[in-house]
Amino acid sequence: MSKGRALSKGRALMVIAVAYLIAVGVAAAWLVAGPSTGRLWLDTLIADVLATAVVFVFSRAYRNSSFYDAYWSVIPPLLFLYWWWQGPVGWDGPGALRCWLLAVVIGYWAVRLTGNWVYGFGGLHHEDWRYPILRGGAGRFEFLADLFGIHLFPTLQVFVGLLPVYVAVTRPVDGWMWLTWMACAVGVAAVSLELAADRQMRRFVAACRPGAVMEAGLWAWSRHPNYLGEVGFWLSLALFGIAAAPNSWWWLFVGVAVMVAMFLGASIPMMEKRSLERRPDYQGVIDRVPRLLPRPPRRAAR
Repeated sequence: MSKGRALSKGRALMVIAVAYLIAVGVAAAWLVAGPSTGRLWLDTLIADVLATAVVFVFSRAYRNSSFYDAYWSVIPPLLFLYWWWQGPVGWDGPGALRCWLLAVVIGYWAVRLTGNWVYGFGGLHHEDWRYPILRGGAGRFEFLADLFGIHLFPTLQVFVGLLPVYVAVTRPVDGWMWLTWMACAVGVAAVSLELAADRQMRRFVAACRPGAVMEAGLWAWSRHPNYLGEVGFWLSLALFGIAAAPNSWWWLFVGVAVMVAMFLGASIPMMEKRSLERRPDYQGVIDRVPRLLPRPPRRAAR
């Protein structure tokens, strides 16, 4: 029996909070006392990897890789604030408005995603169903699959997605303000889409019969409106970066491309395979509702 089996949800959340505090403490200690590379982004990447290693140790100790789940939404606001604090923009100089708008978008996203995770968290007896599949598929290399596939790769993926934020908060220029406001609007709309999709799915799950499929509200327009909103959020970060450094547009979309590749190549196929196995009517949803990009609902064939 794993160490987390007997813990209540509240105590399990406290254990995870302690793990994250230790992880952030290790990262902060590196940034304060560790050798500097002379590059702010590289120093924080090393600190991020060290924090991930701490979370991984807890995951292995409690035999539950879902220790990592909330890391996805907890670390980005901290990286953003540290970059802003260490960068040349300041709180009220050129480029500061862009940073404040970024704070709104990233804060809104982090609160929504972390809150959704807390709501669905059942305790340390529960682990994301995808993790045993990934570890089991690696056979005798399950340790490496856990370390790299479940922990380190997502950390690097998120860091790449945040590079436009680094550009936006380290450029002491106002840049393209029209694009900054557009980026903020896209980000707020994307997170609001995720929030609405979450609420609709919760109401459906609370009232549905076993094996029922969700095909109402936003879910009638897209099979994965939550993922669509997540892509929109990362797109908004790219737009913030381009607004600060228009000439760098050609590489600031890399993070968005990585996220889209993950959703289309891994997350959505795994989710839909599981849904087809558990819900026989889900094939009809696939036939009628687009995978990601929305379109008006189609009626079921009679």
